[in-house]
Parts: sequence; C-alpha cells; structure tokens
Amino acid sequence: MVKIGITGGIGSGKSYVSRLLTEHYGIPVYNTDSEAKRLMLSDEGIRRRLTALLGKEVYKSDGTLNKPLLANYLFADSCHAGQINAIVHPQVKADFLKWADRQTGCEVVALESAILFESGFDNIVDKVVMVYAPVELRIRRVMLRDSTTEEKIRQRIVAQMDDKAKQDRSDFIIFNDGSRPLNLQLDDLQETLEKMIKGNG
Repeated sequence: MVKIGITGGIGSGKSYVSRLLTEHYGIPVYNTDSEAKRLMLSDEGIRRRLTALLGKEVYKSDGTLNKPLLANYLFADSCHAGQINAIVHPQVKADFLKWADRQTGCEVVALESAILFESGFDNIVDKVVMVYAPVELRIRRVMLRDSTTEEKIRQRIVAQMDDKAKQDRSDFIIFNDGSRPLNLQLDDLQETLEKMIKGNG
C-alpha cells in the first residue's frame, strides 16, 4: 500500500483534489482536520491530557469541547498551539495508520492536511502531493467560500508555511490555477503511483 499526503495553503483546492481522487480514482482520503476534531471528543488519552492542561472546564457537561475556552488559550500565547498539537497530533497519526490498515483492497490511501509538514504527518506517508494556486486566486476563492475579509485571509496565509517551502519538500505539485486541466495532472499522478505499486510488488 502506498500512502500519500495531500497539502496546500488555504484556498488552494486541496479538499477538491482529495474529492476527485476519491471519486475518479477510488483513493480513500483521511481528513486530519475533521478527524482531529472527532478524536478530541472520543479519545480518552486526549481528553485526559487536555483536562490536565486546561482544567475540567475544557469539556462541557454534555461532553462537547468548550471551544471559546480552547480558542482563548490558543491565542493567549504563541507556544500554546504547540502544547495542544503535542497532545492531538500523535493520536491523529496513530489513528490514520489504523484507518489505513482497514482500507483492505486499496493500493493507495491518502491523508489530507493543511499543516502536513508542520505537524510531522509527512513522516507517515510515502509521497507528498502539494496543491498549488497563486495567493491572489486563493484569497478570492476563500472570500467567496467563507464570506470573510481579505485581511483575515491574508493573516491566515501568513501564519501558514510558505508555498515555496512546501513545494521544495513535496514530491508532486498539482497546479490548481487553470494553467493545465486538473484531470490530466491527476492522471499523471495516478500513473506514477501505479508504477510505485508495481515497484513495491
């Protein structure tokens, strides 16, 4: 089984590319963002360590996460995100590997993460695919999608790893800017993955 990581900045279209890989190539995709949120509620180890760090108020009486409390903690100090990530990310990695083992019959599985390199998720995949689009195009897309301001989007972009740094560490670049049809690029990716599978065999 070949494991690929899919990353890209906000508005690059990585979720769209992930959906195409599932719909047209049968590649199941593990979304780290949604799975991390699930694990923060369901994983006893995460719950115990978050409670030890932030107090029992981090979870409401109904068992759901106290998001305002967590957000206040995250924004209070730049090092706080690292503390939360150190609790959550190892469990997400372990959960992905268990999930991949359950995808019997699949020769390729994928992990989608905006912070693939920052979180160390690149260490548990065989190849990394970066979805690229120019910053101005990404801003327009997110403004339409989220009905938010350009200033807020630019702040989020600055907080993420630079595109050039991502490209330098990626094995494949998918250009989602209209310069080349996506389906042709994904066909090329699929062909490369098939060669890898044959090589592994």
